[in-house]
This record gives sequence, C-alpha cells and structure tokens, in this order.
Amino acid sequence: MNTLTVKDIKDRLQEVKDEQDPFLAQCEKDPRKSVQTLVEQWLKKQAKEKALKEQWENMTSYERLARNKGFRLIAGVDEVGRGPLAGPVVASAVILPEECEILGLTDSKKLSEKKRDEYYELIMKEALAVGTGIVEASVIDEINIYEASKMAMVKAIHDLSDTPDYLLVDAMTLPVGIDQSSIIKGRC
Repeated sequence: MNTLTVKDIKDRLQEVKDEQDPFLAQCEKDPRKSVQTLVEQWLKKQAKEKALKEQWENMTSYERLARNKGFRLIAGVDEVGRGPLAGPVVASAVILPEECEILGLTDSKKLSEKKRDEYYELIMKEALAVGTGIVEASVIDEINIYEASKMAMVKAIHDLSDTPDYLLVDAMTLPVGIDQSSIIKGRC
C-alpha cells in the first residue's frame, strides 16, 4: 500500500462505491495521515449520498404508492406566489419517469438560486412532461388566492403534453376528474 502515492489513492477512492471494498480496508490501515484524511472524506461523502437517497425515497413514497396501484403517468403539482401580496400565482405540473432520481431536490425556498437553476435544468432534461399555469393578480383580487392557486394548478395540468392518470397535489384537491392525493407540505 505504501507504494501508492496519496494522489494514486485519491484517484482510486473515486472509483470505490462500497464500504466493503478491500481497497478501502487497505486505506484504513495505511499509517499516513493524508490517507486517513482521504478515507474520512470518502466516508463523509458516502454518508451524505446515503442521506440524500433516503430523502429521495421519503419524498417519492406517495409516487411509489400510486405506481403500486397501477398508475403510470403521475404528475406532481405545486404553486408559487400564494404568499405574496402582489403579483401572479404560478403553478407547475411535472411528470418524471419512474426510474428518475434527483438527489438533493427539496423545497425551492431552501435552495440557493444557483441550485434552483441546476435543478431546473435537470428536471427539464428528465421530465416526460412539464406544464405551467399562471393566474394574474387581477383575477386573484376577484376570486381569492386559494381559488386562484387551484386555477393555476388546473391550467398547469392542462398545459402538460401528456395527460396524467394520477396527481400529487400540494395541500388541496383539484376539480379535474383525475385520481389524486393531497399532500401537506409536499412531504410524507
């Protein structure tokens, strides 16, 4: 093991995917402090990735339940702008493929602008369909923000290029004739 340079070890650790990998065990026995630091970094990275996978599994539990019932085109529907005093309310509906995994995706309010932009690009690349609905402030003033949010969500669903057979909706039920679940705070 001491015949490998620290750079060689760092490069090889990039390829290690399993904590049971014999190379990792060899690294753990290496007396060099720099190698021990690399091992600690690798373990932290793995722990973070595991936590992100668990978060994704939790976030997609409603989708898996719907798939187990036979639904295939499942759209997540949410809005932004329900809280502001002025401006439109905008909603989006997205259908992702079953095998899609977007680790780290969470509430947009908890993400930096840069991260939101990165996830936007990834979602647009992966999505089977994306729809958007906008309801202007003047309509909000006429019908109230709750009804305007529902209207924007319905518009987003109708804007999808594929018709979903199931909806996961943020905290309300929509009048669209599609099976759906209302999810509070977008999580299980």
